[in-house]
Amino acid sequence: MKYLDEYRDPELAKALLAEIHRITTRPWTLMEVCGGQTHTIVKQGLDEALPQGVRMIHGPGCPVCVTPLEQIDKALAIAARPGVIFTSYGDMLRVPGTDTDLLALKARGADVRIVYNPLDALKIAKENPDKEVVFFAVGFETTAPANAMAIAQAKAQGIDNYSVVVSHVLVPPAMTSLLDSPTNQVQSFLAAGHVCAVMGWTEYEPIAEKYQVPIVVTGFEPLDLLEGMLMAIRQLEEGRHEVENQYARAVKREGVPLAQKQIFEVFEIGDRTWRGVGPIPRSGYRLRPAYAAYDAETKFEVGDIHTLEHPACIAGQILTGEKLPIDCTAYGTLCTPQHPLGAPMVSAEGTCAAFHAANRGLDPRRVSVG
Repeated sequence: MKYLDEYRDPELAKALLAEIHRITTRPWTLMEVCGGQTHTIVKQGLDEALPQGVRMIHGPGCPVCVTPLEQIDKALAIAARPGVIFTSYGDMLRVPGTDTDLLALKARGADVRIVYNPLDALKIAKENPDKEVVFFAVGFETTAPANAMAIAQAKAQGIDNYSVVVSHVLVPPAMTSLLDSPTNQVQSFLAAGHVCAVMGWTEYEPIAEKYQVPIVVTGFEPLDLLEGMLMAIRQLEEGRHEVENQYARAVKREGVPLAQKQIFEVFEIGDRTWRGVGPIPRSGYRLRPAYAAYDAETKFEVGDIHTLEHPACIAGQILTGEKLPIDCTAYGTLCTPQHPLGAPMVSAEGTCAAFHAANRGLDPRRVSVG
């Protein structure tokens, strides 16, 4: 299959690994930012094939996982109201709130629907003018253009029964937050190729310079990641700290200006709380005043909601790379993909889900079959 098999060639993978082993002279710690990259690394065992002392830390690269519990509970409160059709991507339906999740609400009669893009939700709003249709706008910069376009179309077409719960988060501020942490161990980043495909990499250049960390924009296939690791380690070994682009087939330095224009027509940058991480200044999008009528939190007056994380869940330490899923006492027992305690076990991009799918650290005598 063209443009897929080529990036999974085992002989090329062996050659890249051999070169990584050849140039590595000391321990290094790298972090991949994207959850999709995490799944490839763990599934293919790329981290286990690296030289001794070279570690991959799995970062907060899953937007579903970092959506704060308060935001989930607000979504649940809105979805439970009569006359509301609540729409979302499939992953969000099983992310646990304080007491329940969207899938359980649906089972109890709430009109919760899976959609594949926000324009599907907008179409539902057109077809149901007597209902309030709400879309859960979750994601990194990658999904922001489509969400912005749907909101702009709703305004242009006078569709006033459509609104969004905005939970967009931005990658560069999260990276600087990790680097500023007194417990930081990251020496280099593999940046998320899909985010950079939209935004480019100019935002990363000041980070690389200020913190003297190499940043390599990387794709998602095994060879992409191995080449990204090689490029990062080569910079570390040579004492360089630049932004390099491994994902040249999809990413340009300037990104896609038209998509960025659409984003900033509808959204502006503001502070955002990340689940398990906490507040990060200027790390998310919020609606501009001209589009405030499409803010579901305001429309439904959900206000402040008090939340409570499950005491056994260490999602915050997982998301910041301080611990691995196998360090969690609930992993594979109290917490499974069928019965998740926290978002990293739910999402298709969650680190705990990646480890569980690869049977990392699972003792068949302890794993729950529930």
